[in-house]
Formats: sequence, C-alpha cells, structure tokens
Amino acid sequence: MASKQIEKIIAKYLIDQASFEELDDLELWATKPENEQEFINYVKVNYTIDYNLKKTDTFKTKRLITNLIQEEKRRLKQRRILNYTKYAAVLVGILVSVYLFNQNKLNNSIENTPIIVNTIQTGTDKATLTLEDGSQVALEKGDLYETQNVKSNGEELVYEAGSSKEIVYNYLTIPRGGQFFVKLSDGTKVWLNSESQLKYPVAFIDGVDREVELVYGEAYFDVSPSKKHKGAKFKVFNQSQEIEVLGTQFNLKAYKDESNIYTTLVEGKVAVNFENRIQKLLPYEQSNVNLKTNDLVITEVDVYNEISWKDGVFSFERKPLKEIMKVLSRWYDMDVVFENKSLEEVKFFGVLDKQQNIEEILKTIKKFKIIESYEIKNKVIILK
Repeated sequence: MASKQIEKIIAKYLIDQASFEELDDLELWATKPENEQEFINYVKVNYTIDYNLKKTDTFKTKRLITNLIQEEKRRLKQRRILNYTKYAAVLVGILVSVYLFNQNKLNNSIENTPIIVNTIQTGTDKATLTLEDGSQVALEKGDLYETQNVKSNGEELVYEAGSSKEIVYNYLTIPRGGQFFVKLSDGTKVWLNSESQLKYPVAFIDGVDREVELVYGEAYFDVSPSKKHKGAKFKVFNQSQEIEVLGTQFNLKAYKDESNIYTTLVEGKVAVNFENRIQKLLPYEQSNVNLKTNDLVITEVDVYNEISWKDGVFSFERKPLKEIMKVLSRWYDMDVVFENKSLEEVKFFGVLDKQQNIEEILKTIKKFKIIESYEIKNKVIILK
C-alpha cells in the first residue's frame, strides 16, 4: 500500500505546503508502472466518500495528478518558494477524490460567505495549581511563580528533586484552551493536554511505590525508571484503571465526556489493570477500555497520531469530523454544532499546527467541499 511518507506528501501538496523535493518524490512514485494499482487502491480506499469514484477513469486521474504536480512545481519556481516546514502544518480534509474529480465544481462554484463573529482564541500554556492547603495559583505564559520546592516560568512547573517522609498532594488543572508541562520531584515528565487534571505528590517517599492520578483528561508520561528510586514502581490511576510502569513513555487519554480510556505505549513496559484484568502492552500497542461494556481491547496503532499533540501538532488519520471537532473544541475552547448531521461521520486524515487560527482550518475544510459553509458566532461554530 502507499507509504505513510507518500500520504503526507499528497496532503502537503493539496494545501500548497510541499517542497520541490517532496513534489519530485510524489511525481516519481505516481508515474512508476508498478505503483499504478497502488495508486488506484489508495484513492479508492482512503479518500472516497460517495463521489462516484467508480465512474472515473483512473488512468486519466493518474495523468491529471502528474500534470498538477508539474504545474505546482512551475508555480513554486516562479514564486521562488521552497517550503521545508514540518508536514503537520494544516488540518486538511485531504480527500483526493474530491479534489481531482470535482475540481471544476470547486473553481466554478459560488462561494457562500460565512457569518463570522469570532471570539475564539488559539490555545496556550496555562493551568491552575492547587496547593496542599487548598489555595490556588494561576499559571500563565510569561508569569513567574516560585516557592521553596517548586518553580514555574508560566510554561512549565518543576518540582525540586528529593524525597519526603509523608505524602502531600498538589493538583494541576488545565482548562479548555490550555496545555502545560510538569516535572515531578522524581524526574518524571508529564505533558498535560487541554481540559485535564493531575493529582501527584509534592515529593515521593523513598522506596515506596510512586503513585499519581490522572483525574481526567489526557497526559503523556516520560517516567523516571524504578532503578533510580530504590526499585519503587510508578503507578498511574484513573477511575477503575491502574497502570503499572517500569520506566517508560506512554500516553493516557481519559476524558470526562468520553466512555473509553486509551493507553498507548511508546516504549518500555506497562501493565494495564482494569477490574482485576491485567493486560501487558508492547510498544505501539494501545489498550481501549470501554466503561459502558467493561471490555478491554488491545490493538496496534500509529503512535505519532496519538502523541503528536504534545509537540504542537494534532494528527488525524481517517477520523470522523465529529471526533476531530471534539479535539479542536478543547484546544480552542469553543463549541461545535453540526447543522448537517451527515457531516459528523465524514472521515479523512490531516494534520493541524496547534498555533493556527480556527478560521484557517474552517476555510481549508470548506475549500475541499467537506462542508458547504460555516458560521462563527462568538465561541460557537456551526457547520453546514
């Protein structure tokens, strides 16, 4: 099947983000005879959403994409633009069938002017720290905070290395439209996504299991190994699930408004314990706990899609628009209404730079006819 790299290059090409080198690679791949069937399958399997693909001449389509690549290369040369940016630049409704077979409709259609009253802001570093006495401290980008055992520059929270004879807890709460990084006293690093809360000790007790709780939300853990802490294991609790760690990196997603808990192992070892059922995960495996049915399922996943958020990118692969908008609503602190309910299940893949303006994303989706139009009313987006 078409490689991940080719998929990414096609995505970049459709949104004018591909470099000369990437266009060369795409052209070389698309014109090789041995890739003809691969190309046909790639279009049919990945990007068809009932656009009469079966009636299309695939050979002509292949020639068309080659011509379009050549045109794009000439345009780049004329403008002297070499784009080397990271591929995860824009959320796209990357539907090749839509683009290739409906280009005339895109060019000739009358644009629907969206209604825009926009107060939606891009997310940023911010959190609320709740201390052991119940007092709260607002942490925001650019603000400094420091006490005897913890300091923050507004983008991260770092606890002093050391141990304690008793456990005292702090909470770090990330609102919608926020993100934050915390380094625990044992050296464990935790990235927290929007709308999340972590409960953890200010300092751990030497030789005793290190325990934290993801109360809700999503977090990426880079755990300090047990051998550095007299063999003390690291455990993460969430609702009825317990994760036992032996020095590893993993992602845990457990939002309040979702009935599934996802644990994705990047490297190392973890054991997921759900209602006394213990399941060990291998790297690139994900456990999915369904809280409604009490089922626990293990699958292999593309790890990058699960953890890219911590590096400033949202990566979506064949995700329904409804699911994508739920992710975006947390980061942009907004609500989304589907006026056209059939749009909720439209699947595509694409990537989003988390610093993008929400209007740029909506314009891209509209450009590829995934939606007909949209409205922004203060902090509510209506998709039509």
